[in-house]
Amino acid sequence: MTAPRGARCGKQDPARDGPVDHEEDGVPDNYIAELPFGAPKIDEDAFVAPTAVVVGAVTLGPRASIWYGAVARADHETIEIGEGSNVQDGCTLHSDPGFPLVVGRNVTVGHRVVLHGARVDDEVLVGMGSVVMNGAHIGSGSIVAAGAVVTQGKQFPPRSVIAGVPAKVVREANDDDLAHIRGNAAAYYDRLPEARKVRPVVRRPLPPAGMVPGDALS
Repeated sequence: MTAPRGARCGKQDPARDGPVDHEEDGVPDNYIAELPFGAPKIDEDAFVAPTAVVVGAVTLGPRASIWYGAVARADHETIEIGEGSNVQDGCTLHSDPGFPLVVGRNVTVGHRVVLHGARVDDEVLVGMGSVVMNGAHIGSGSIVAAGAVVTQGKQFPPRSVIAGVPAKVVREANDDDLAHIRGNAAAYYDRLPEARKVRPVVRRPLPPAGMVPGDALS
């Protein structure tokens, strides 16, 4: 799927040509759009949540997911998100000229992470609120602890547990760590069937002061 310029992409309505506008139902759509540098390429089995933004030369692989409020913007260099990877709520993904952002397979990118022009190999867990900067490389089977800052150009070998500001290796990842990484990625994939079911909340006015819901209005 390559999104048309300025498309808002929700689930398809067979009764009409194009995506459903969930804003009609009280649910904001995601925003998927072409930029002069390129257009998104999103696998049909990938998921982009309502309120997420995917613009420019972003490639999203099978079973990959971008969750609520996350932004992936590839306006000067490419972004690739591999099969089975999840980018959680509030993340920011960006790339700079000469610094593509590459996220491998079965990677978990925790809430509010910033990934900027870096390479994250397969089966990595990037903890909540961490930052990974241009030219950095996180080897496969690694964990980046919550709040860590991986500075520009920093290289970490496979199976590293990384923490701190600036981030450093604190120990080698073990088999339990790898099982945890794989479990996180699998859990987010398992959530996709429910996440695809958009169920708008019906908003009702609050009752007047002194009344509770269910009281008859005079």
